[in-house]
Amino acid sequence: MPTLLAVSGSPSAHSRTAVVADHVLRRLSHAGFDTAHLAVRELPAADLLAARRGEPELRRALEAVAQADGVIVATPVYKASYTGLLKAFLDVLPQDGLAGKTVLPLATGGSLAHVLTLDYALRPVLAALGARHVTAGRFVLDSSVERGSGPDRLRPEAELDLFHAVDEFAAAVRAAAAPEPVPALAP
Repeated sequence: MPTLLAVSGSPSAHSRTAVVADHVLRRLSHAGFDTAHLAVRELPAADLLAARRGEPELRRALEAVAQADGVIVATPVYKASYTGLLKAFLDVLPQDGLAGKTVLPLATGGSLAHVLTLDYALRPVLAALGARHVTAGRFVLDSSVERGSGPDRLRPEAELDLFHAVDEFAAAVRAAAAPEPVPALAP
């Protein structure tokens, strides 16, 4: 079964973006995928900013991206773009760091005014890193992530919309992992 990695670029320890990424990973795990979550904020800042790719934690993070068949890139929107933390990590990836991979971009934010961040800020970077296929991303309003005394959850309408994107992503990953049919030879 294909391996999927969520890379979340929020600097917050109580991130709505991480809640959304974990929600997506649970759905994909229930669908039989092997999943993992990389919170970029947990990487050593000095190594990340100095692009010390050989340092153990950063090397393991880069290897996790390299080994994944599909990558979910999740970020909160700050100042009409993805976070600087995510940018620092994407800058450390090799130029072809997403080559052959299916990628699902996700963003969270306080206003629908930021929804275009997916297509005008994040998608071009993912394509420049060689992503084979960038599926339709989703923007989730911060107000759709309910936090309280119980487990964090998404409002039903946001969850339904998100799961449509997740199902499309899962289908694209499976299609990419399927062996190519051998063309029949003409008689």
